Amino acid sequence: MLKVVKVRLYPNSQQQEALSQSFGNCRWLWNYCLNLMNQTYKETGKGLSGYEIKKLIPQLKKEYEWLSLAYSSCLQQVCLNLGVAFNNFFERRTRISSV
Repeated sequence: MLKVVKVRLYPNSQQQEALSQSFGNCRWLWNYCLNLMNQTYKETGKGLSGYEIKKLIPQLKKEYEWLSLAYSSCLQQVCLNLGVAFNNFFERRTRISSV
C-alpha cells in the first residue's frame, strides 16, 4: 500500500530569496547547456551527454561567480536531467504535446 504525504513549506524572506536565486541559476544553466548541446549537435552530428556537460560546471562557476550561490548538486542534476531528456528524444520516448 502506498501512502502520500503532502507538505506545505512557508519559507521566510531570506529563504525565499535563496530559493529564487537557486531556481534562477538552475534555469540559466539549463538554457546555457541546451544551447551548447544544440550547437554541438549541429556542428558535429553528435550530442553531449549529461556527464560531459556536468564537467563544465566548475569552469562556469569561475566565469559566472553568481552561479556558486546555488548548491552544486542542484546544478549537477540539471545537467543530468538535460542529458536524459536528449536521450529520450533521440530514442523516440517522448510525447509532443500541443499547448
